[in-house]
Amino acid sequence: MAVDPDADADGGLVEVGSWWRSLAEEHPSIDLRTDRPHTARIYDYFLGGKDNFPADRVAAEQASAAFPNASLAARQNRAFMVRAIRHLAGEAGIRQFLDIGTGIPTSPNVHEIAQAVVPDARVVYADNDPIVLAHARALLASTPQGRTAYLDADLHDPQSILAAPELRETLDLTRPVALSMIALFHFVPDTDDPHGIIGRLVDALPSGSYLILTNGTADYNPAGDQLVAAYAAQGITVRLRSRAEVEGLFGGLELIDPGVELVHRWRPTGPDPANLTDAQVSVYGGIARKP
Repeated sequence: MAVDPDADADGGLVEVGSWWRSLAEEHPSIDLRTDRPHTARIYDYFLGGKDNFPADRVAAEQASAAFPNASLAARQNRAFMVRAIRHLAGEAGIRQFLDIGTGIPTSPNVHEIAQAVVPDARVVYADNDPIVLAHARALLASTPQGRTAYLDADLHDPQSILAAPELRETLDLTRPVALSMIALFHFVPDTDDPHGIIGRLVDALPSGSYLILTNGTADYNPAGDQLVAAYAAQGITVRLRSRAEVEGLFGGLELIDPGVELVHRWRPTGPDPANLTDAQVSVYGGIARKP
């Protein structure tokens, strides 16, 4: 039986299930397929991380040739995520978070942001990428008061996420949950029914829950088709969406002010960096509440 080093309310040790152990330990022979570019590792490269390989860097540079501001956009997207989680943990009073499409752990992660505001926040991470599975340990470093868990699951099978023991042992689905899907849906084509995926997940959450998502756009960037083609050349499908299309992903929910907006314009905490333009960012983001 694994033992959680975190103390319980009485100062003793609490026992937890095997999900607390890093899944990377349980699957030491994970095939990372380093000869193929991977969206999580490309994003890591754009953020200045080191968990990427030559194939990822080549793909990233080809994408940057079509969209020279890809790294800047990734950083602005990340900054939006930080502000969104802080808002939900603070002003909205959310204590539970489900982060799907987690990506390679890049500090601050969702649990670090939320637990800095409310130490008892609980976070479940879900991804089906082998590179993320290999880094799962970094996602399980919770505060003593809170809890984190990681599950290996496919976005296209929402029920497998909702029914997972890792989720059920960590989150209480009778209480509000923030569902976070950052920089995920521009890799989900219309043929995969993104509205249906979101709908099945949101339907399982109670009133007062929230949805956070971001999606790349070509509304301000005439070279969007070139970016899509650059990813397609590496075998990666990208679906850039208009503001109206991103708003449609929040169908049936109540968008909070300022609605769907370019991520650097969504409740900024300071002035924009010098010379930053909408075309350089080209990512929409928003938060909506379930009535």
